[in-house]
Amino acid sequence: MRAMRPTRNTPFANLLRAVAPPLGASCGALALLVAYTATGAAGDPPPRITVVDARIIAAPAGSDSTAAYFEIRNTGRSKDTLLYADSPELGVSILRRTVRRTGTGRTDPVWAVDVPAGGTVRMAPGGIGVVILDPPALKAGQKVPYLLWFRQSGKVAVRASVTEGVR
Repeated sequence: MRAMRPTRNTPFANLLRAVAPPLGASCGALALLVAYTATGAAGDPPPRITVVDARIIAAPAGSDSTAAYFEIRNTGRSKDTLLYADSPELGVSILRRTVRRTGTGRTDPVWAVDVPAGGTVRMAPGGIGVVILDPPALKAGQKVPYLLWFRQSGKVAVRASVTEGVR
């Protein structure tokens, strides 16, 4: 017959027996969380922003401002927010919204524009647009680089076509 070894009940052995199961479970859970986030499956799915129909209205000579309009599509499953738009070749750009009150229009600055998940924002005269202050002389057909800055998607670069008038 085999002799059993007596179990030592030292403080260290007792501590080790008490700590081992929760510590092992915590390490296992951490490993699973790391693997889950590494696959990109954790958190909200990212927005997928594309910008189409980017256009700038050619301002008449001596004009102190003009406008740019964009169609922003989000094919992702979470919303994104347009924070601002600018161009290295143009003057100061400001997001704005035209507000109609009692038959007259007024332009108010807009601090951000939400682009809903699976949705589209169409900038147009009489609604949301970008005001360009002190624009340079632009010719119809010219292409101008423009940067749209989003909260989630970051910088989205487009080439805006200069048009003669509002369309």
